[in-house]
Amino acid sequence: MSRIEPSDFDSAPIKVSGRILNCMTQLPNQIYKTKNDEWDLKPLRGSSALHASNSFLSEHTKWEPHLIAWTGELFSYNENIPHSIPTNQSIENDPLYLSEEDKTRVTEKIHEANNDKNIHPVWLLRKDQERWRKYAENVIWPIFHYMQPAPSDGREEEQWWHDYVKFNEAYAAKIKSIYQPGDIIWIHDYYLLLLPQILRMELPQAYIGHFLHLPFPSSEYFRCLSKRKLLLDGILGANQIGFQNHSFARHFISCCARLLGYEVTPDSVHIHSSMVKIVTLPLGIDVAKFEHDAFTEHVESKVQTLKQLNGNRKIIIGRDRLDYVRGVVQKLQAFEMFLEIHPEWVGKVVLIQVSFKPFYHSSKLDKQVNELVANINAKYGSLDYTPVQNYNMRVNRDEYLALLRVADLCLITSVRDGMNTTALEYIVCQKETKSPLILSEFSGGASILQDCVQVNPWDSVGVANSINECLLMPEDVKTEIETKLYQSVSQNTNQDWTCHFLQNLMEIVVKLNSKHGTPYLNKPKLLKRYNQAKHRLFLFDYDGTLTPIVRDPNAAIPSAKLTGILQELVADPKNEIWIISGRDQEFLEKWIGSQFPQIGLSAEHGCFMKKAGEKEWINLTERYEMSWQDDAVELMKHYTERTPGSFVEKKKAAVVWHYRKADPELGMYQAAKCKAELLSRMASLDVEVMSGKANVEVRPSFVNKGEIVRRLVLNSDPFDGKKRDFNDIPDFIMCLGDDTTDEDMFKVLNSVEQDWMDHGHVAKDGNSGVFPVTVGPANKETVAKAYLADPRQVLDTLGLLVGKVSLFDTAGTVELDDRGHLKDSESALRSQKARLAYTAGR
Repeated sequence: MSRIEPSDFDSAPIKVSGRILNCMTQLPNQIYKTKNDEWDLKPLRGSSALHASNSFLSEHTKWEPHLIAWTGELFSYNENIPHSIPTNQSIENDPLYLSEEDKTRVTEKIHEANNDKNIHPVWLLRKDQERWRKYAENVIWPIFHYMQPAPSDGREEEQWWHDYVKFNEAYAAKIKSIYQPGDIIWIHDYYLLLLPQILRMELPQAYIGHFLHLPFPSSEYFRCLSKRKLLLDGILGANQIGFQNHSFARHFISCCARLLGYEVTPDSVHIHSSMVKIVTLPLGIDVAKFEHDAFTEHVESKVQTLKQLNGNRKIIIGRDRLDYVRGVVQKLQAFEMFLEIHPEWVGKVVLIQVSFKPFYHSSKLDKQVNELVANINAKYGSLDYTPVQNYNMRVNRDEYLALLRVADLCLITSVRDGMNTTALEYIVCQKETKSPLILSEFSGGASILQDCVQVNPWDSVGVANSINECLLMPEDVKTEIETKLYQSVSQNTNQDWTCHFLQNLMEIVVKLNSKHGTPYLNKPKLLKRYNQAKHRLFLFDYDGTLTPIVRDPNAAIPSAKLTGILQELVADPKNEIWIISGRDQEFLEKWIGSQFPQIGLSAEHGCFMKKAGEKEWINLTERYEMSWQDDAVELMKHYTERTPGSFVEKKKAAVVWHYRKADPELGMYQAAKCKAELLSRMASLDVEVMSGKANVEVRPSFVNKGEIVRRLVLNSDPFDGKKRDFNDIPDFIMCLGDDTTDEDMFKVLNSVEQDWMDHGHVAKDGNSGVFPVTVGPANKETVAKAYLADPRQVLDTLGLLVGKVSLFDTAGTVELDDRGHLKDSESALRSQKARLAYTAGR
């Protein structure tokens, strides 16, 4: 293993602080209230590989890791079972109004328990604590494991989504409070898919990596998620995304291409003039430590006890989380089939199945497993023989190690999982006895353990025969297989995984240096500025921005939702709204001007303008020679004849050749030829030849959208050239566009904003109130400061501003209190009053 150290980047063109902010789902401790009404801790099982990675960085490298994690649910002391705090013992009557002193004391206990002062709890205290898990566990987890949730009206899921957004925003706030330039931010798993994007909004220079420990489904399943685009864009805020095996990475890349239209390669996704690296790195275990713990005298005594209890019978062990993807049902069905088709093993073999229930478990599955166990034991058991010994519990570590060591066979039949570390741990424990492993081919570990016996868990007969073959396997074959498997596990340790992920991440960060992609629009910041502003200016493109691109341009009419939002915007006297489009006057007048006379209109990319409240259009090109149009039309007709489905549109100041209805490949080919010929013919004229969305357009170069924006922002009247008094300049400007022509608007706004900043004309928080936002797929160069994925997100954003959409529909940077309320909001103030009343009454 080649270790990576902070000093490796001393001569790099980037700053490296030497700190790693490790973001995990939950702390390594469970917080509970004792019978003396005090808060205390107990160790929490799970995520051992991640905590081992964090410990490795802390103890064996010069990195300074910081663990950032949610506290998890808080529990109460169970007097009946004092040494166990099961999940069903969650606090029901305590509203969890912890004071700052309480949280400080608990944090200090966490530091002492883990001998680590660099642990930062994320506090989200609510009576209904499980709310923070619901979207991740009820929506993301099933889809990622190829299970379709039951259909619903979506209202409950929408609330789960809002809590999921808040959960990610709470992490972002904690990270921002401790972040230093040069820190590496390493985010883990499916609870935090939005976090990379939120951080990128506020920390554009940050080095961010995300590792997904779940499988990633094919695009056919992933597209079933209603929030699919938001989730993909959320995780794409990272510089690097890691997966357990190649198929998961391939599915993710396919989703980015199919669902978002992004440009991809086999190991990267290109997004807004930057790229995100995709890596495949199977998670390993700490082999040396695990081997040391497994071969102690205490574990050895438990091994001997298990042997005595089971006599001379062969022992098959299984240890799984009791959910639908771990294949416990398939395992029991295969074992029953094994006893049926190989009756000679009845009385000579036992299956010890240890299952533990996750936070969200199915009582239906629990019942099915118990019925299978009862049927097998009733059919094949006797007074002195129990074929299946089923334990629904978490065994302590020594007992678990003893089970792995005593086994004659380990049976793992998961129907889908990311990385099953039980298989890796079993191989280490079998270093001496060399018993075989049967592993599902659908397990993430199958790519590492290629020499084990791999089975299809849905084929119970095949699994049954594999069990028989493994129990009869000659010693020399066992030794050969174990040697290969042990070598595979030893060459893919937890330390290797950690170093390889960091090495890959820093390689891409150094390569890109200061080049960062355009971030997603920070909607909470937009809303805050909107509410503070006294004079707002909206500058909208039309096609592809307010309405989606359609095959027939005449069908792109305003939706009812757009009409409703525009009505809300024009009703506010603080708002000045302009639509700056390539459309002609007739279309804009018919669909916008006739319904909303309060909206200013600019047609044909700025060649014609009509102020709000007026009826007359002003032709900004009437003084210029326009005879070039006839030549352009003639040339375009030549290509129309050769491209079925294409047509020519002659506007008053521009000529456009459309090929949206033509065969896409033929249209693009002919468009390239048409543009090249137009550029050649029009080279001496004061015109501009541009490629648009399935069109080629020729227009006057002296008028464009950028010049119109400059007039609207800086002039009190766009026609007379009179400059605005600075106090009359809009303090909120939102510009939205999706096309190449809209880049002119963004460039002008960036220039104006820079000029204002140079002269100190910005708010105290450094925000000028200028928001140039591009719309559409992220596989394009842009000078916009932020992006939205499609017109639907545009309408949701405008709906947010007028109070029709929740702030938590999409992620952003907000300030939350420790109960997930927006700070200083009505709900936060009510919560604060309730906290004071509760404290006073105690």
